Amino acid sequence: MARLKTKSTPSSLPDVSVSDDGEVRHLHLGTPWIQGSMRIKEPFELELEYVQRMMAWLLFMEPATVAGRHAMQLGLGAGAITKFCHKKLRMCATAVELNPQVLAVCRAWFKLPPDGPMLRVVLADAGEEIRRDEWTGTVDALAVDLYDDNAAAPVLDSTEFYADCRALLTEDGCMTVNLFGRGASFEQSLEKIATAFGEDAVWSFKPTREGNTIVLAQRTASRFKRGELLARCDAVQARWDIPTRKWVRSFKPIRA
Repeated sequence: MARLKTKSTPSSLPDVSVSDDGEVRHLHLGTPWIQGSMRIKEPFELELEYVQRMMAWLLFMEPATVAGRHAMQLGLGAGAITKFCHKKLRMCATAVELNPQVLAVCRAWFKLPPDGPMLRVVLADAGEEIRRDEWTGTVDALAVDLYDDNAAAPVLDSTEFYADCRALLTEDGCMTVNLFGRGASFEQSLEKIATAFGEDAVWSFKPTREGNTIVLAQRTASRFKRGELLARCDAVQARWDIPTRKWVRSFKPIRA
C-alpha cells in the first residue's frame, strides 16, 4: 500500500494511501476503508456500484442535452464521478475537496486530468464553498459523498446543508447523496433531505450489498409515466454503458 503526504496538509486531516490488486486500485484515508476505486485498464469508467447509482440524475435529462451541462462533486474521493462527467459525458465538471493529499493522489494515481476550461478542483470546505454566489443556480448534477477517514457518518448532513445544495441546482437539476455509515441514521438523513427539497422531489435506491444507499433529490419534482423509467434506463445504458436496466425495481420515489 503506497502512501503520500503533502507538506501543506493540515495535521488534522488523515493521510491518504493507495492499494491495488493489479486490476483495481483503491484510495484509503488512513484506514482499510475504501474511499474510491478505479479499474486500472479502464480509468474513466465507474467501478463501484454505488458510484454508478450516483449517476441516476441522467434518468431525468434528455441525453442530447447532457454534454456542456455542469456537474459538481462534493468530496473528490478517487475522482470517479468528476472523471466520468468530464471525459465520458463531456460536461463541465467541478469538484470540491478539503484534503490536498486527496487531490495529489488523484492526479498521481487515478488519472484525474489537470484543471482546464471544462474541469476544476477547488480545495475548500464544501459547506462553505457551496454558499458562494458564483455557484448558485449553476449546477445540473450535484454528487454529495462527504465522509471522514472512519466512514462513520456523513460529515455534512443537516437540513441547512441540503437547502444550500438545492440552491446550487438549475430548475431541472438533481442532487445524489451517498448515505452510508455504521453510525448514520438513514431515516433521519432522508427526513432532512425531504425537508429541504420536498417529499415529492426525493427518490431512493435500495441499499447495495456494501450498505450504500443512494438518495436523489430534484430541484423540481417530477414523475415518470408508465413504462418511462424502463425506457430511460435502457437509453442511459445504451448510450453510456452504465448498468441501469437493473435499477427499475430498486429506484423509487419515497412518496408514491
